[in-house]
Amino acid sequence: MAMQIIITGGGGFLGQRLAKALLNDSVAFDELLLVDLVQPANPGSDARVRCLQADLTVPGAVDALINADTRLVFHLAAIVSSHAESDFDLGWQVNLDVTRQLLEACRRNGPDIRFVFSSSVAVYGGTLPDLVTDTTAVTPRSSYGAQKAMGELLVNDYARKGFVDGRVVRLPTICVRPGRPNQAASSFVSSIIREPLNGEPAVCPVSPALPLWLSSPDTVVQNLIHAARLPATYLGDWRTINLPGIQVTVQQMLDALGRLTDADTLGRVRFEPNEAINRIVSSWPGAIDNRRALSLGFQADHRFDEFIRQYMASDLHRKV
Repeated sequence: MAMQIIITGGGGFLGQRLAKALLNDSVAFDELLLVDLVQPANPGSDARVRCLQADLTVPGAVDALINADTRLVFHLAAIVSSHAESDFDLGWQVNLDVTRQLLEACRRNGPDIRFVFSSSVAVYGGTLPDLVTDTTAVTPRSSYGAQKAMGELLVNDYARKGFVDGRVVRLPTICVRPGRPNQAASSFVSSIIREPLNGEPAVCPVSPALPLWLSSPDTVVQNLIHAARLPATYLGDWRTINLPGIQVTVQQMLDALGRLTDADTLGRVRFEPNEAINRIVSSWPGAIDNRRALSLGFQADHRFDEFIRQYMASDLHRKV
């Protein structure tokens, strides 16, 4: 029997990075299907990759993806935080309805399909303990957070019922993302590093003292693949895992940028408070207990300097 892997959001930064890692990994498959609203690229010019432009909100689109050969689904497609906040209906349609439709399609085609759902620390909010765990109650303060929280519950319930082999991974904020700023409330986290390195100005909308929970792109991709490989018995009754991250304040990020570059580069960042963005990102936890994830073999970054070096080595096209 052929083996198919699907990545929704396969045209995005993380989907492309994950696809490239799978092509370089020892994972055996016959087809890697990348699906996105925009036409995905084949990151490795590999004949096993199929790229499909599709709007998964269109009736029947999801049913056309999942078939008897599907063995693994990475569900990364989502409307990002600020976009979900500004377009309420679209946020729920993409972030919740599509998730349910994918789970139903998996249910019809085979309970052994592994379904990796990318969630977010945005499911947390309000008054939080000093150290958040996988089972800390989720009280989101954004539509995006609420949509991700409901997606988590769906995946856990479908797994409990034996309809799918689900696992939920809550991603830290990823830094440094290449490309351009997007509508995510956390977009500035990458912008204040990426733009100065590319000789461009950047705006920081939050206080330099704000703590953030971060992971580098390479570590997140490594952890997504590890989540897909983990036997279900290792996860127990609750299939949700906070992926490891490190706590870094905005000021510590800028200090690292200054250490690795020069005063001119650092001087391209200016502070302009934005209460709407601050309200969302400050509701997210600044520290999460990594112990369960680390005990399951997930990896953590160490120092923020390495985040910058990773971007400079992999994605920066201009010498610094």
